[in-house]
Amino acid sequence: MRETFLSTMEEVLDVDPRVALVLAEISVAQVAGAARRHPDRVINVGIREQALIGVAGGLALAGMRPVAHTFPPFLVERPYEQVKLDLTHQGVGAVLVSWGGSYDMSTAGRTHQSPGDVALLDSIPGWTVHVPGHAEEARRLLLESLPGDDSVYLRLSGQTNARPHLGSGFQALRRGRSGVVLAVGPMLDRVLAATEGLDVTVLYTHTVRPFDATTLRAAIGSAADVVLVEPYLAGTSAHLVTEALADVPHRLRCLGVRRDAEVRVYGTPEDHDVAHGLDVPSLTHTIREFYGHL
Repeated sequence: MRETFLSTMEEVLDVDPRVALVLAEISVAQVAGAARRHPDRVINVGIREQALIGVAGGLALAGMRPVAHTFPPFLVERPYEQVKLDLTHQGVGAVLVSWGGSYDMSTAGRTHQSPGDVALLDSIPGWTVHVPGHAEEARRLLLESLPGDDSVYLRLSGQTNARPHLGSGFQALRRGRSGVVLAVGPMLDRVLAATEGLDVTVLYTHTVRPFDATTLRAAIGSAADVVLVEPYLAGTSAHLVTEALADVPHRLRCLGVRRDAEVRVYGTPEDHDVAHGLDVPSLTHTIREFYGHL
């Protein structure tokens, strides 16, 4: 996804004089050609992530369409105040593009992990949040985000599904009568494997904000048992599921990165999947237990 994002940005910078790319050292080498061709629109602020967002806000105020890119803890967590004030409070938008998911850079330790990024942006109104599960989805979502002036977060990851699903909102990839499993971004293939043989509907989305409450309600039918599987903090979208089903008695099971303890391991992303119960065997056990099929 990262390579697709950077190559797409090179294409866009060559044809759209309104677009600017703001970096904080990360990915500078990969866009060296674009920086030579457009030195006024490829800006490296150095290891100054607060300035990364501040400069993006200034470019937006000047009528540009800024794209700010780095790893998620340095794009959302460290400059959270600037995201809140220099963008949202100023009434301007930008496209923030992260790469690294919650723990893709597992060998770099906790400094490079950010399972709380979407939850943080949830505390600021007006953001569109995309969590693609495939590079082709990432490219399309980026291109769709560049026109206009709204605030967009594009969360890229090294963990991907086997093939893209380019529809919008919740897409029904499997139909069943016993409940609904919501799979977000890179979680899809694992959810499909974990629910094999279960009489459940599987809904997939790569856009979590705005939340597609209409499709969820239509999929519920008479069985309002919902499992929400997200690749970041467990339960990040729980409040939206609850609002969508406010007048419907329902059960909700939230799966994602653990909230009860900090997982202090390095290892591989797959090791972290196991630690958080997001590998296929763990998902299979938890989902089947929830639906009473153990």
